[in-house]
Amino acid sequence: MQFFKILFIFSLFVNCEAFLGIHFGHSTEKKVIKKLEHELVPISKTVFNVIDLKTKYKKRVDLTGKNFIVVSVREKGSDGRFYAVDSDGTVWWSGSITSGTPEFRSPSGVFPIIQKKRYHMSKDFPDESGVNNMDYMMKFTYYGHALHKGSVDWMSHGCIHIDPKDIPVIYKWANNKTKIVVTRHTYMPYAQEDLRKIYLNPKRWSKER
Repeated sequence: MQFFKILFIFSLFVNCEAFLGIHFGHSTEKKVIKKLEHELVPISKTVFNVIDLKTKYKKRVDLTGKNFIVVSVREKGSDGRFYAVDSDGTVWWSGSITSGTPEFRSPSGVFPIIQKKRYHMSKDFPDESGVNNMDYMMKFTYYGHALHKGSVDWMSHGCIHIDPKDIPVIYKWANNKTKIVVTRHTYMPYAQEDLRKIYLNPKRWSKER
């Protein structure tokens, strides 16, 4: 009986990993993603479909009432932007990003923030100058993929680079309950109304927030 309980729990972990992109292992080795395993499609401001590209199984993820960050990667058909969405469903901050090159693609899916570090140097791709190159790190896979401070002028080894002017705000706001949603589809149609309010009247908006 105990064996079947263990098997059942293990199967739940496998399902979560398969359809949400959450990895329960503790490997720190950088996983190179050349072929995507999942597709994530926004179907409303807070609801997403995660599709297993091998089995075509589709799982709906509803993040209504939760804080999350949507990353629409910098690829054809995407926005090349992040969107911070508050628990009330408001897109309250957005900015430019860069993501992985075709040789080091960023994974699609819904992920938890598993580690935050204000100062960090990449172990796999350290800067020759010795200067930290992953400050404001918010890791979302055990393979090392993270949101962090970086140039938005060039692509990455799979991480999400957020502009230096935006990352301190997002880092302070996010915590281990904040989900990271990575998609290769546009999210702008769901965000544009909120963003219009921010850019037309930023002083009033900041007071309301």
